[in-house]
Amino acid sequence: MSAESPPELARAHAVISRSWLLAQLQPRVGKGQAASASLPGQHIRFYDREAHTRFDVCADDHCQRYQGVGRIRPGVVHDALRDTRGQVLSHGGQVCDARFSKCCGGVTEDFRLAWDEVDVPYLVPVVDGPGTLPDPPLTDEGALQRYLGQPPNAYCNCRDEAILGQILNAYDRQTQDFFRWQVRLPAEQAGELIRSKIGLDLGRLLALRPVERGLSGRLKRLELKGERAAVVIGKELEIRRALSPTHLLSSAFQIATEGPAHRPDLFVLTGAGWGHGVGLCQIGAAVMAWKGIGYQAILAHYYPGSTLQRWYG
Repeated sequence: MSAESPPELARAHAVISRSWLLAQLQPRVGKGQAASASLPGQHIRFYDREAHTRFDVCADDHCQRYQGVGRIRPGVVHDALRDTRGQVLSHGGQVCDARFSKCCGGVTEDFRLAWDEVDVPYLVPVVDGPGTLPDPPLTDEGALQRYLGQPPNAYCNCRDEAILGQILNAYDRQTQDFFRWQVRLPAEQAGELIRSKIGLDLGRLLALRPVERGLSGRLKRLELKGERAAVVIGKELEIRRALSPTHLLSSAFQIATEGPAHRPDLFVLTGAGWGHGVGLCQIGAAVMAWKGIGYQAILAHYYPGSTLQRWYG
């Protein structure tokens, strides 16, 4: 986020960045970079801090794209660090592993959709605004279709150029359709992407079928059917990487096709959000700060059940 963001966002981010980093320094007990190759027909992989053993954090997506202290600049950021010095988020006596992503798309996501199958009580789906979770839930394909086509009045549903110009860095401003987006993926290219990105040679791609979604609509497992084989892949980042030269903005997408039903020419992915969607929604939190909401309330909204306290090491 931009160093010129609203002060309350900078304060909230100082707390969660500090909390997240301290959580990474705790003993490594997770399963780490995991592939469930033991189950026939499945390719389930997630990337967390155990993906690297010689560093505490790195600059990849699974490490929140940490880019080092060189990004700290005078002004708002230094004030936020001073004002929140020593403050962390806590739950159950432990420093919170305070994940965050760019834009949730309207609803945040559960920790288990992106990482290990463990219960993290403060990293659960919440609506990015007033109100309650959609009913029926976005695990339902019909509900998700309506949600994508009729976007909610979420904090991160922001088109105000004055706000976006203050909160996003110049390189992020190039991504304009972050709340709702569409990708058109030729079937031939899709098969080659899957082969080159995750090492599965399925041949020309014939079908994409959702298998499991989270409450934000994000895919946890997706079936890929090709001319040579079929496989179920996951979790969310592996899905995003498999279907894009870089990676899709999120895994909260529905699939349509163009061409013959049994052998489509093109897959049309219509999606929501930017990132894994777990924890704080950066654009949503920035808009909350712009509206005058304090950083304590922002943190309480995105990390339910957590408490703000001073860390003494």
